[in-house]
Amino acid sequence: MGAATRLEDVRVPLGEDFPEIRESVRRICANFPGAYWRDLEAREAYPAEFVKALTEAGYLAALIPEEYGGTGLPLRAAGVILEEIHASGCNAGACHAQMYIMGTLLRHGSPAQKSQYLPKIASGELRLQAFGVTEPTTGTDTTKLKTRAVRVNSKDGDHYLIHGQKVWTSRAFHSDLMLLLARTTPLEQVKKKTEGLSVFLLDIRACLGKGLEIKPIKAMVNHNTTEVFFDGARVPAENLIGEEGNGFKYILDGMNAERILVSSEGIGDARWFTRKAVAYAKERIVFDRPIGQNQGIQFPIAHAHAEIEAADILLRKAAAMFQAGLPCGDDANMAKMLASEAAWHAAEACMQTHGGFGYAREYDVERKWRETRLLQIAPVSTNLILAYIGEHILGMPRSY
Repeated sequence: MGAATRLEDVRVPLGEDFPEIRESVRRICANFPGAYWRDLEAREAYPAEFVKALTEAGYLAALIPEEYGGTGLPLRAAGVILEEIHASGCNAGACHAQMYIMGTLLRHGSPAQKSQYLPKIASGELRLQAFGVTEPTTGTDTTKLKTRAVRVNSKDGDHYLIHGQKVWTSRAFHSDLMLLLARTTPLEQVKKKTEGLSVFLLDIRACLGKGLEIKPIKAMVNHNTTEVFFDGARVPAENLIGEEGNGFKYILDGMNAERILVSSEGIGDARWFTRKAVAYAKERIVFDRPIGQNQGIQFPIAHAHAEIEAADILLRKAAAMFQAGLPCGDDANMAKMLASEAAWHAAEACMQTHGGFGYAREYDVERKWRETRLLQIAPVSTNLILAYIGEHILGMPRSY
């Protein structure tokens, strides 16, 4: 993070910042056209070739410091990478977590843990893409999660035994490691409900079939998501991240970065939709005139464009505040909400502009339309952001 400590010291870039990165990402994405993604969906397959290309270019290690083999770029640059991926018609859902999950390890891991794992994550030798937090019965009420981690002291090494279940754990089949949040002190024994939760770096390779079972969830989008079952999975005590009981704080610490990065994907999606809609509205002739000449077609696209530009400015501010080390939760949450809504409105305008052809898979509109809808649900739903704004920004009573 930067050294700025005052709001007036923060500078928000305008225009196409990081142009070299943008152009490089566009060149990579040009090798993965719509046909590539349609084929993956048909086979419910993982985009291994796409992830390999991004890894080899160093983009998935963008936020890892150079001392650990990464490129040490600012958060805004990482956002630009994800924005351009989505603006090119691709999808970073298969690998974006490689960028931000490691933040918990980077900020709260021991020197030994960082030296052991970060260089291999940076090179792509290890994949850290699975994030085990959400549970089927607690959802966003994270402090009520039921997965337990019990410490066992033994002659063959101190360890924790994990029992419980996680859901919507994307990429678990394609990740070597999982960042896991589990309760180490029962809820009834802590003073605050946020206490007693701990973070672990679980080695999926070592645990699979030994107290760890992963099952795929067939979903509306091809995000390779899963549900994970723990029945005595063993995690070495040395894989505890930070201090036992402070895990909730560690997880919260990384959420602003996650929201800024995912918002960047929303901006990219929105730009793809508007470009696609504008091009089709210009070339599609009905009643001897381009349909884009009709206000019923033109206005929704224009409105979406205005929303995109407004969301982008707030998103850039949030990233600049994060980089400066200033509180950015307000802006990160509002940017996430506005970017997800701008993307959805652009998606709706694009779908409506294409009419029946919007449902034809070869146009890719319906695929991106399905993918974009997710942004209003995860990570963090629109309603939870509105509750945050009402309570923490406007000072109204807590609504839940």
